[in-house]
Amino acid sequence: MKKNYLLILIGLSLVVMVGCQNNSSQKDSNKLQVVATTTMLTDLVKNIGGDKVQVNGLMGPGIDPHLYQASAKDVTKMQTADVVVHNGLHLEGKMGDVFEALNKRGKNVIKIENGLDKTKLLKSEDNSSQPDPHIWFDVSMWQQGAKEVAKGLIKADPKNQATYQTNLDRYLAELVELDQYMMNKVQELPKEKRILVTAHDAFRYFGQRYDFEVVGLQGISTQAEAGTGDMRKLADFIVKHQIKAVFVESSVPTKTIEALQAATKAKGFDVKIGGELYSDSLGDEKHDTATYIKTLKANTDTIVNALK
Repeated sequence: MKKNYLLILIGLSLVVMVGCQNNSSQKDSNKLQVVATTTMLTDLVKNIGGDKVQVNGLMGPGIDPHLYQASAKDVTKMQTADVVVHNGLHLEGKMGDVFEALNKRGKNVIKIENGLDKTKLLKSEDNSSQPDPHIWFDVSMWQQGAKEVAKGLIKADPKNQATYQTNLDRYLAELVELDQYMMNKVQELPKEKRILVTAHDAFRYFGQRYDFEVVGLQGISTQAEAGTGDMRKLADFIVKHQIKAVFVESSVPTKTIEALQAATKAKGFDVKIGGELYSDSLGDEKHDTATYIKTLKANTDTIVNALK
């Protein structure tokens, strides 16, 4: 009898637990379900969507979107989401077929590329037909991306248009402040010291907007390999311009920049590694760089302080 009573209690507990899970699931289902590819886009959707959306980011901090391949689980997440957000401009180069299939199925897909002023896009130096996808390093272009996200969310969820518009207006104001912060910070460096050397060519929009000469050891995509000739040429460039520091990136192995440092030292000039920059993903909570605004401030501070 006592044993049966215990079994009944356990059964009731399980029913309550399942009920709670269903209620939780029900509550979440009232929100627009969004899948975003990169950490930058996950943060952007959270800012515009606020409490009206539930965002699932495919890539975490330090993940390289150029090389990212969608798993079967990722594809399922995108197929079952209300909205999918991706950068475009071939950033998520190995996921093109997935996005094409989603479009054919009539999925709500927000492509940041569609909201950009095409006259401001930079072409790849190694492939002139391919645009540079790293547009988030120009805050004015990220504002255009924010507007495209808001437009897509409103289309998918028109009843919450007012909320999305209010959130967009607030976030655009924050981006204006960020842009001004970066403009002011780079003014601490004289023009001749504004030379940024990194692992791959991800910072050209930063250079265009904030008046830096930017040199990457690899090309725009991390799929490109730097040869010994590239290494030697860049080492000569560093010595000629007496560049104080070069930078590693959070989503790119450090070995190429370390090899560059060694090549420069062999020419009799010591160049330091000025710190780690966040290039193809945001930072993390541990370093207080988990948002777009915090990441870009951290990058700018690291660059300027190391080159002084």
